[in-house]
Amino acid sequence: MLEDEIYERMVDTIRNHRLPPGTKLVEDRLATAFGVSRTRIRPVLVRLANERIVTMALNRGASVAQPDEAEAREVFEVRRLIEPTLLARFVERARPADIAQLARCIADEEAARAAGDLRRAVRCSGDFHLLIAAASGQQTLDRILRELVSRTSLVLMAFASRPQAEGCGCTAHRALLAAIRLRDAEAAGRLMLEHLAQLEAQLQFTPEEPAAPDLLALFAGA
Repeated sequence: MLEDEIYERMVDTIRNHRLPPGTKLVEDRLATAFGVSRTRIRPVLVRLANERIVTMALNRGASVAQPDEAEAREVFEVRRLIEPTLLARFVERARPADIAQLARCIADEEAARAAGDLRRAVRCSGDFHLLIAAASGQQTLDRILRELVSRTSLVLMAFASRPQAEGCGCTAHRALLAAIRLRDAEAAGRLMLEHLAQLEAQLQFTPEEPAAPDLLALFAGA
């Protein structure tokens, strides 16, 4: 298996919310899982670390990154800066086939949610944004967004109150698709900013207070 293939498999697993923040990435076990030597695993981990998806510490090995509140807000701040630009370019350049692909992505997400396959639904949510970036023609921002979508998955796993069930959601994507079909870049950009703000609003940085114990249940009959 090529290093690029290992990289894509690991990124896919994170985007599918199957590799939580803090998970230890033991090189020997990864090498066995992928059927390769450790020397093929280390460059992949370094690449993921450079993208801030993995952390590597001396004498502690590698683990899936654990974003803090500042990093989570930074990720959304950068997404708000670049995604309206990507979207505007997409509206200008998109072919009917590109728009049809977005529609299929939304349909796939809706089908996944209806089937209770929340991991697949979350993946489809991220793919919607990546499809726009890929067809925008802006390769640099496309590459940056790919990293940010992976980091967003880690943020949602760490801080969303219901990370598996939330994701972006189909309603916001359908509104964006409607504006795209009208070639209304201004409306689409506004909807994208609103959408990202709503997604960030799902985050819960303050731990919930534990429920007060039921004293009657604790001590009755003691």
